[in-house]
Amino acid sequence: MDGVTPLAAPESPFGLPLWLGIAVMFGIVVARAQATYWLGRAAGTGIARSRWGERLGRDRLHRAERVVGRYGPVAVTLSFLTIGVQTAVNAVAGATRMPFGRYLAAMLVGSALWAVIWTVGGLGVIWGAVTVASAAPLAAAAVLVAAVAVVTAVIGYRRRRTRRQLVPDQEAR
Repeated sequence: MDGVTPLAAPESPFGLPLWLGIAVMFGIVVARAQATYWLGRAAGTGIARSRWGERLGRDRLHRAERVVGRYGPVAVTLSFLTIGVQTAVNAVAGATRMPFGRYLAAMLVGSALWAVIWTVGGLGVIWGAVTVASAAPLAAAAVLVAAVAVVTAVIGYRRRRTRRQLVPDQEAR
């Protein structure tokens, strides 16, 4: 076996086994998703029994529960592949009383995908940033300054655009 390197378990840049990072991330996302689901479930029960529930109509609430119960597992799994949507989807799944078994299966698949993507991708980004910063600190600082400038410009542009859209409405009154 001269010249052949045996396969070893991949390691993170920090010397820890990659599987350990994925397992930790999986545990974190499962705990967060479960908390969100159960908080949503408690809120949904409260809304169903309140005046809001009466205003929305019991039939609408039951119809929403049936739709989420049937199609919600796909939405739950896919929500873990997005940024900023999974919390809302998990809360709605709880609020509409998605059957827990269906929710749990969908959430576990989504959580596994999320853990792998964010552990591998996140470690790659962090390690890349550390490598660049240690090899070329001025280049890293320039990239950071440019990123802050772009974000600041975008936020400023959006605020100005929102203000301009509000002004004609106020003048019409």
